Amino acid sequence: MTISLTGFSHHTCPVELRERLSFPEERISPALLKLKQELHEGGVVILSTCNRVEVYTRDDASSEELQEKVRVFLSAWHDIEPEAFAKHVYEYADREAVAHLFRVTSSLDSMVVGEDQILGQVHDAYLVAQAEGATDKILNALFQRAFKVAKEVRTKTNINVGKVSVASVAVDLAASIFGDLSEKTVLVIGSGETGELALKSLVGHGVGQVLVANRTFSKAEVIAERYHGEALALADLQDFLHRADIIISSTSAKEPILMAADFKQALRKREQAPMFVIDIAVPRDVDAQVTELDNVYCYDMDDLESVAAQNLESRRAEMDTCLKMVENQVDRFIHWRKSLYAEPTIVSMTRELNAIRERELEKTLGTLPDLTEKQRAEVEYLTKRIVNNILQRPMRQIKQEVTREDPSRVLHLVKRLFGLEEGTG
Repeated sequence: MTISLTGFSHHTCPVELRERLSFPEERISPALLKLKQELHEGGVVILSTCNRVEVYTRDDASSEELQEKVRVFLSAWHDIEPEAFAKHVYEYADREAVAHLFRVTSSLDSMVVGEDQILGQVHDAYLVAQAEGATDKILNALFQRAFKVAKEVRTKTNINVGKVSVASVAVDLAASIFGDLSEKTVLVIGSGETGELALKSLVGHGVGQVLVANRTFSKAEVIAERYHGEALALADLQDFLHRADIIISSTSAKEPILMAADFKQALRKREQAPMFVIDIAVPRDVDAQVTELDNVYCYDMDDLESVAAQNLESRRAEMDTCLKMVENQVDRFIHWRKSLYAEPTIVSMTRELNAIRERELEKTLGTLPDLTEKQRAEVEYLTKRIVNNILQRPMRQIKQEVTREDPSRVLHLVKRLFGLEEGTG
């Protein structure tokens, strides 16, 4: 019952490679189904965000086999040679994989420790996999426990107090460069959660004017009205780009939507007044050549990491408490998972004892022909209660023992004691 993780994150993998390995929302379902076909049984969940791509699998194969299958899958799916990502990948199995998921979901592995978005992103990834029939009993239990851990960390510690999102860090960076934002115009491209978080933070900093651009104009209108801004159509981006002092872009586009030529034109209209650009999309919205232009200061997700490191220092006092909570929940999950080894043997044992009960019951009832139907039912119910009471303590003890000892040794002994077939359980 191996649980395996193959992943890439901002800790190990540059943004230009992460964007090649990412899964657009509309491609996650077919990717799940394709990878699940490669497994003997079990399941898979794919988590793809701006900062990480992680593939969680559960199967009866070894962790080495599972991780090899995932690497081959990623290479073929994204048309990337395995050597291109070999030094950037991390792979965990069983306890380490469980602990990693719990840390990720609790936002202890995020660029901005304590940020709120990752819990929702993990939850969405799990729901997609579940809807596609790609999960199994173990993965369902694992992710449900991860959500419980995250809730406990957030409610019992101060890890999410203060600036706890990539968007807020990005806006703080803009404020540190421009100082007073009351005379500045900010253009937010994209109507997703990250873009709106950035917009909310900008309004909190007293920004002078807000522009909202989106591929679907009605979405831009809704958000612009909410923050007293102006809605614009994304198709007209080149016509109003020059109006923006600060640009925060977070669309789900597969290719860059802002090129160097767009900024050259905007700078001419602005008479070379500086433009500050924060690209928090993966894949990136802004072409890499833009960074070479004078008077355009462009930051992507990797650039924000150094700013986020300061955030981590302010929360480090809470980290030890959070990690202890995570480890406690990892212990409990691993204990539960080990107890599952006993289930087939317990089922077999229960079946065997009930078969004996039914044979003996039939013999006894055959000698008592004068019993009424009600009396016969009472006798049968009595035999069931006796067997259930006899089984209760051994079943509890077997589940405990397989979590402490070698499961195969414990279960072999149980089968010998109860005369069960070796091929069962």
